[in-house]
Amino acid sequence: MDALVVGADRLGNIPDVLSQFGIRIAGHISGRDSTHQRRTAPLPAGVDIVILFTDFLGHNVMQRFRQAASREGVMLVCCRRSVCALQEALGRRIPQERCDTCAAPCKKK
Repeated sequence: MDALVVGADRLGNIPDVLSQFGIRIAGHISGRDSTHQRRTAPLPAGVDIVILFTDFLGHNVMQRFRQAASREGVMLVCCRRSVCALQEALGRRIPQERCDTCAAPCKKK
């Protein structure tokens, strides 16, 4: 699954969390550029999920990317930019299979 990540200047440990859910970052937009507030262009080709880090985005940027995700039928996840918040938000949207032998989520391949 490919993701467009919107918000935050640096992603830090976010790519590691996404890989646990079988998600690859196809693109990252900081959202600071003023053109992102007026952007009505389609999402990049092949994007399956849009992740918005709400504590780093203005309302107009969030609205534009929400509309684009809705228009193209792409899954949308909104959360703060923290590992815990992202894991919780993804866990609600993407069910993970669990092993019988442990409580840890199994990686999907």
